[in-house]
Amino acid sequence: MPSMSIRKNDQVAVRAGKDRGKQGRVLTVLADKNRVVVEGVNIIKRHTKPNPTKNIKGGIVEREAPIHASNVMLVDPETGKPTRIGHTTLADGRRVRIGRKSGAQVDK
Repeated sequence: MPSMSIRKNDQVAVRAGKDRGKQGRVLTVLADKNRVVVEGVNIIKRHTKPNPTKNIKGGIVEREAPIHASNVMLVDPETGKPTRIGHTTLADGRRVRIGRKSGAQVDK
């Protein structure tokens, strides 16, 4: 499975597509397809049939669709602006992600 720099619950900014400029939290990461689902971005309308056994009402449901990971950038925790991601090793041996603009640590 390919490694991705963007993880679940990261704050990202959309850099390309119809939702360019929007920011949101990553809900899911689909690493095998190199895609992410971002909260409030790439909203699609899905026509669903009612299914009483699963307690699903029919109608038109709006939900987020996956967007390619190359179209989003991590938001720097210090500046609040999109930044590239780097990696560094701390003194205790842990590898953490850093924002390239400010050098701030992204991982807790």
